[in-house]
Amino acid sequence: MNHDQSHDEMTSEQKRHDQLTSAPDATEADAAPRIDVSEHDGTTRIDIRPDAAVRPGPGPGVDTDDTDA
Repeated sequence: MNHDQSHDEMTSEQKRHDQLTSAPDATEADAAPRIDVSEHDGTTRIDIRPDAAVRPGPGPGVDTDDTDA
């Protein structure tokens, strides 16, 4: 964090970056954007970025039981 700037003066993006890079082994990649938010006709859409390092759902190679019982 820039010590000349108080936490209250930081933008939400600056606060996010500061929080995600403050861990001892954190890197700039940890603060990379993972979602895109857009609004169309009053509806907010949240899309996972295709280049996001961390994605929701089961990881690669994880078997899921997709059959309905």
